[in-house]
Amino acid sequence: MLFLGVLGLTACKSQFEMILSGDDVPLKYQTAFEMFNTGKYAKAARMFENLKLATSGTPQDDTVQFYTALSHYEYGDIYSAEPAFESFIGVFPLSPFTERAKFLRIDCLYRQTLRYELDQTPSVKALNVMHQYLYEHPSTPFRGNCEAMIADLNERMDRKDFEAAKLYYTIEEYKAAHYALKNVLKNDAANVYREEIRYYTAMAAYKYASNSVTSKQKERFMTFADEYYNFIGEFPESSHRKELDGLFEKIQKYIK
Repeated sequence: MLFLGVLGLTACKSQFEMILSGDDVPLKYQTAFEMFNTGKYAKAARMFENLKLATSGTPQDDTVQFYTALSHYEYGDIYSAEPAFESFIGVFPLSPFTERAKFLRIDCLYRQTLRYELDQTPSVKALNVMHQYLYEHPSTPFRGNCEAMIADLNERMDRKDFEAAKLYYTIEEYKAAHYALKNVLKNDAANVYREEIRYYTAMAAYKYASNSVTSKQKERFMTFADEYYNFIGEFPESSHRKELDGLFEKIQKYIK
């Protein structure tokens, strides 16, 4: 009965599992690439992982480690692929696979970033790695991809800062809104939402003055006038120009 049980287990064991648990390294190597080339990336990853110890220090070492990471990547498991690429880059800085591994790691990091309203720490990490990559590989064929990712992540971070400051305006805390919006541009003059930030800065100044006691209105409308001139100086053709022009006309009786 024991013999029949063992025979049954052997019969149920797939050829892949038998190779995986065996000692034939060349066969494992061949099978790993067969799995990879036929799109069976999860199995390829398992086989390449299994080969790491056996091929350590051999001419196949960097190939096995790169394809381990690449199999995870192609399978869509970016959370396993990213540290695998990072490890590969550290161990094999001169491998012919290294530049591609750096870009694929960047792609994994980019895919791990979050919507603008959520924590942008992953975006900061991805941006740092991208800038370092472009510095080290200025002629990379992946430059266009990296620049598109950088632009997208910068836009998300700019929007997060803008929306956080604008929230004070939404809840009608106009003094806080004016201060917060000005700080956004103080910290990042190149914010892609600069026109909207300038607009809401001016509007916050106007509404704060409008809601003030009469004795404070002249001084506070003068602040609005300053923000108005800042806005039209930068964005004379803005769609907000007509509205701000109208408000500026309304305050003339206060500031003259």
